[in-house]
Amino acid sequence: MPLDRSAGLIDTARALAAGEVTSRTLVERTLARIEATQDTLNAFRIIRAEAALAEADAADRELAAGVRRPLLGVPVAVKDDMDVAGEPTAFGCAGTHPAVAEDGEAVRRLRAAGAVIVGKTNTCELGQWPFTEGPAFGATRNPWHPGHTPGGSSGGSAAAVAAGLVPAALGSDGAGSVRIPASWTHLVGVKPQRGRVSTWPRGESFQGITVNGTLARTVADAALLLDAASGNHPRDPHCPPAVDALAAVGRDPGRLRIALALKPPFTAVPARLLPEVRDRVVGLAGTLAGLGHTVEEADPPYGQIGLTFVPRATAGIAEWVADAPFPALLDRRTRDAARLGRLLGGAPLRAARRAETVLHRRIGRFFETYDVVLSPTTAAPPPRIGALLELSGFATDRAMIAACPYAWPWNVLGWPGVSVPAGLTPAGLPVGAQLLGPANSEPLLLSLAAQLEAELRWHERWPEPLVTDSPAV
Repeated sequence: MPLDRSAGLIDTARALAAGEVTSRTLVERTLARIEATQDTLNAFRIIRAEAALAEADAADRELAAGVRRPLLGVPVAVKDDMDVAGEPTAFGCAGTHPAVAEDGEAVRRLRAAGAVIVGKTNTCELGQWPFTEGPAFGATRNPWHPGHTPGGSSGGSAAAVAAGLVPAALGSDGAGSVRIPASWTHLVGVKPQRGRVSTWPRGESFQGITVNGTLARTVADAALLLDAASGNHPRDPHCPPAVDALAAVGRDPGRLRIALALKPPFTAVPARLLPEVRDRVVGLAGTLAGLGHTVEEADPPYGQIGLTFVPRATAGIAEWVADAPFPALLDRRTRDAARLGRLLGGAPLRAARRAETVLHRRIGRFFETYDVVLSPTTAAPPPRIGALLELSGFATDRAMIAACPYAWPWNVLGWPGVSVPAGLTPAGLPVGAQLLGPANSEPLLLSLAAQLEAELRWHERWPEPLVTDSPAV
């Protein structure tokens, strides 16, 4: 079968192993697609053209010698908060940043699986917001509607996968930053258990609320990339028991008790689920009921969970700002958040960290009644480019919470979640729904997501191409 932009991670790896295509050919075509869309889509901060072609040639030599690894020769992208040896890690910030000496652990594991890292994708400054824009790199656009954001903060990775530039990509998720852009670009986004994919050289990123996750068009591709990136550095503080994500995709999830949670967790500012999103999430609940699952409306007992999120998030920003080489170039909102983080970094932070155990017990009891929570990933469709860029800090927070009130509690808990496509609004904008579970429940969530995918076939629906693809090979 010829390969074009619609070929996923698994199909690409199989074609390479079968000798149907070379890694160099695939990487050349990937780089051509990236370059052709960079002026419009703007998904990448760094394009590793020369290095990626050298890695592709090395992969072809291994393939010719009979070596087989899960992703040998497959082009993938990573978000620009992850260290890639020889490249800067700007994390959305302005300025000329120094190259790092070593791969981060997640990138090291991708390379060990044979992947070719074609580039580092755009993210907003220090990953704080659900849009991918900034003076350091401009605006990354949504392939479905270029006037709208793909979300954030892993918006570059989501845009690259949604447009077919790469078959899959790594992102990171500290308050929904994988799941939100997955929702807004019609992708599968996996936020794994804390520690599943190492964030080293930081043992904890943003005081443990941020994890690395995967974005892909299909559940199987997201699971394969998750398996390839999973594992720990010897000094990681969180080392969950291993799971076989890809094996779970082919497994029947059984008949499950699913809680449809439509009420946003309590926040200090209003958040309202818009009807065009609600209708699609409720429709997904109907599909699950039709597949034999028991679905009923019920909301997890979140309580005042937001009080534990703010100290961890802002203290995490303060830690990154302390390491920033050009603090004067940072957004005023970033500097204000860091100032708050320094104020909350003592007793409030310690109390927030201690509260996690209480939350695990209380919300864990909810999973004695239900197996999975289904909720909207966001409350609204993706906003227009520029809608949040120039707001004050308070106005940004209000707009962000109003649009995205559902994802962040699972970052506090450190538990897994999978965002899946829920359809398009009447205006043609993608929205998604989350499947959420307790600790180490990735296999169950992926199995259920794969069952939904087999029924709904969301991966067969594509945005219009921004450029004409080169001939299939």
